[in-house]
Formats: sequence, C-alpha cells, structure tokens
Amino acid sequence: MKLKEIAHELNLRELTPEVPGDASVELVSGHASDLLSEVLTNAPSGSVLVTTLVHMNVIAVSVNASVAAVVFASGAIPDEVVRRKAAEEGIWLYASEESTFNIVGRLYELGLRGRHA
Repeated sequence: MKLKEIAHELNLRELTPEVPGDASVELVSGHASDLLSEVLTNAPSGSVLVTTLVHMNVIAVSVNASVAAVVFASGAIPDEVVRRKAAEEGIWLYASEESTFNIVGRLYELGLRGRHA
C-alpha cells in the first residue's frame, strides 16, 4: 500500500510536507517499538515505524535502518529541530492521537506485515 493511502486511511497528520516526492512510495512492512536498538536491528528497510519517541535519535536510527516513514503515536510530536532533520534526510513524519496498538492494528488491516509475518 502507498504511504499516502496509509496516511489518508489512518487520518495521520503530515509533519514533513517538504520531503521531496508525493509519498507514493509502496510500503509492504511495518515495525513498532520504542527501543531504538531493537528498531536498528529488526525494522525492515522501507518500512513504516510506529513509536512514541520524539527525539533526534529516532531520525538517526530511521536513517541507518532505511525506514521510509515514522508515525508518532499517542499525540507525540517531535520538536522543530527533529522535524527539520527528518525532512533533510528524506524521512516522512506523521502524527496520530491514536495509541501504538490501534495504529498497528489498522496497518495490519490494511495489509502491512512485520518482518516475520
């Protein structure tokens, strides 16, 4: 499913509209974690990461793990410095008031699976 379709279906708030492209990247996998070492080890390349962490290390790990997009759950919003760094690195950021559990459930309903599914 395309990232922009996921954003629409989950009613996500786009935080990095200046990222080049139209978010038409095809996502086939997702990952959810607040443990960044685990994300670095296990997040599939090109996946969407769901987390409540909003600091700069989320962007650094996302770049190193080749994560395509990050969804901040439970109303978490990164500050402007983090947001700008993500845009500079070409990572789409989105925010949702929904819990991580609910977001992941919806992503699963839409056909995304984790690495081992």
